[in-house]
Amino acid sequence: MQQLNDRVYTETTVRGCNPSFVITSAGTVVIDTPQLPTRAVAMREEVESHGPIRYLINTEHHVDHIFGNHWFRGAGAVVNHKGLYDNFMVVYPELDPFEYAREAIPTDDPDGAALFPDRDEYYADLNRGTIVFTGDLSLRVGDHDFHLLHTPGHTPGQLAVYVPQERMVLTGDSIFSGCQTWLMTSDVDQWLDSLEIIRALDVDTLVPGHGPVTDLSYVDKQRSVLLGWKAAVADAVAAGWTKEEAQARVKFPDLGPVDVGQEYMLEYVETLNAGSLFDKLTSRQPAPPPPRS
Repeated sequence: MQQLNDRVYTETTVRGCNPSFVITSAGTVVIDTPQLPTRAVAMREEVESHGPIRYLINTEHHVDHIFGNHWFRGAGAVVNHKGLYDNFMVVYPELDPFEYAREAIPTDDPDGAALFPDRDEYYADLNRGTIVFTGDLSLRVGDHDFHLLHTPGHTPGQLAVYVPQERMVLTGDSIFSGCQTWLMTSDVDQWLDSLEIIRALDVDTLVPGHGPVTDLSYVDKQRSVLLGWKAAVADAVAAGWTKEEAQARVKFPDLGPVDVGQEYMLEYVETLNAGSLFDKLTSRQPAPPPPRS
């Protein structure tokens, strides 16, 4: 894993999110777990070599941030926002998270095949939140504070983890650094508001959900990406394009590749982004109630 300083480590070079951990005077705190089984096992071994795991914090419910929890069973309390907890490994029509995790094994973690659990085994023992909260939450571990800030937009239960002693924030997928942003079922307006929460923090280092470690200046880049996608699809709607036309024609390949191991998914991500925004911009809002007499 990449050592950011004497106390903070992250991993930015393998498929999935950027799982990280912080060493404190009273144990370690993990922020997100690797999607790939061998990486999860190796990370737990490395983290525990620095002290017992006190907390495992997940920043969102997407599978690349939570699947590795399976290999962290029995290691500290799992901390989830309720918006994450309620969606933990839920199968939706558009995505089966378990099968999505399985799909990566042959190409990105062939040795993980021997570790990959049976579906029934996995779902019978979900290692999800034992501490579940709404709003924000602060934890004190030894000489460190961990401020879990609710930053919805990319997902309903999205968290940014602010560690003031390290002058650092770990944003989860509120920031995609140097790679394509996945909108999926995001609420872009909420996301833009949450970026302002992150921007207001007094930090030197920003660990994104995907891509290289950066600083607060990247908030402006992420904001421009979101606004660019929204404006382009809004223009398509205004021009009378169908959803299919918008998906075929609204493209941002200059924003970089999809993150490590998913480069082949660029067309899928762009199609998904355009379609999701199109649906939101064209959805019919419920009629307001009649005035009361």
